[in-house]
Amino acid sequence: MTPPDAGDAANPFQSLLGDLMHMLGSNGPDLWEMTRAFALNVATGGTPETNVEPLQRIQVEQLSRVAELNVIEATGMPVTPDGRRLTCVPVGRGDWTVRALESWRPVLQAMAAPAQAPDPPAEDAHATGSSDLDPHDPDPTGGMAAMLGQMASTIGPMFSGLQVGSVVGHLSQRTLGQYPLALPWSPSEELLLVTSNIVEFASDWSLPEEETLLWVSARELASNSVLTRPAIRARFEELLLALAGSQAAAQQDLAGRLRGLGGGEEIEAGLGSGMDLESLQGMLGDPEALLGDLLTPETRYTSDQLTSLAVVVDAYADHIATLVGTKLVGAHTQLAEAWYRRRTERGKGEEAAGALFGLDLDQSAVDRGRAFVAGVIERAGQDGLARLWEPARNLPTPAEVDAPGLWLERIDLPQPDATAG
Repeated sequence: MTPPDAGDAANPFQSLLGDLMHMLGSNGPDLWEMTRAFALNVATGGTPETNVEPLQRIQVEQLSRVAELNVIEATGMPVTPDGRRLTCVPVGRGDWTVRALESWRPVLQAMAAPAQAPDPPAEDAHATGSSDLDPHDPDPTGGMAAMLGQMASTIGPMFSGLQVGSVVGHLSQRTLGQYPLALPWSPSEELLLVTSNIVEFASDWSLPEEETLLWVSARELASNSVLTRPAIRARFEELLLALAGSQAAAQQDLAGRLRGLGGGEEIEAGLGSGMDLESLQGMLGDPEALLGDLLTPETRYTSDQLTSLAVVVDAYADHIATLVGTKLVGAHTQLAEAWYRRRTERGKGEEAAGALFGLDLDQSAVDRGRAFVAGVIERAGQDGLARLWEPARNLPTPAEVDAPGLWLERIDLPQPDATAG
């Protein structure tokens, strides 16, 4: 399709579309590399990061080993699926950002990839922008409807990529370790700790740095012990991919909305141009309107499932860190309180990251997970809590997160005999 003449002063908006399509053509930037570079710039402020000091690496190794032994004792589970030791690695914000993007890449790319629209019929001269237009045709768009659809298919993923880069980059500025969100990472024998953020957290709350590092290590190890279990990981991935499918469908709908504003449907029906320049300019000037409402009914359902699991995993990790801290950390009470207040006063990176993955993690959600864990312990003790992660059927439903007694009753019901009948 030949773009509109960039020098057409009579139709500057059409010229803008032509210039934009030329920029976003086949020689445009690789979207994933653009996302990665943008995220890294946000994480580091565009300045090179210094390497972690060798003495700090030794300190992390020693403290994390102590934490690991105590987490295994408290959970009754290995911290890795195969029982091998996990290496806690101190990293900077930039390194964490790059690794997080690669770990979440399959889901993130699925979210930004709208389904391919079918090729237009060969005889549809208006949709293809053919030069063999009928001179008496009332369509003044010259194939702009098809251009708008093509532009939407490109701009949608580009905006999504920049949004992802911004979200992950900002998240790196506050995360203390690998799990600021209770989401699985790619399998690895390493666990990341962002030591500069841990030191900053300890300083902000007047906490002993070494004790803070030990407490954070215990919490991250507890999270890893749950999120790397095959059944738990599979359930999270199932929900995340379902969410990605809903968001990809919304991206496809964006192309349809722009084609509609371009008059494509009216033209095909022979009803004239239907071009609504005012509405189109309003969409292009409002990124939120341009990207549309991603919270479809399907997305809301999946979000509720994901949030319910995430808050329980987070509350469980907090509980294990408290158990370990009670034994090993003199300032464990102050640490637990500082951590709770920090989580409920989430920064923009955490809020945006939660929204990106369909997680509603405000204070009420945090308290909901904590109440569930406390309710299980009150009724069934630590042994009852340990049953959360046994078979996948034991994972609580959203309704059960609000009623731990019902959850305990359900998991005590006899399972149907698959061989019966």
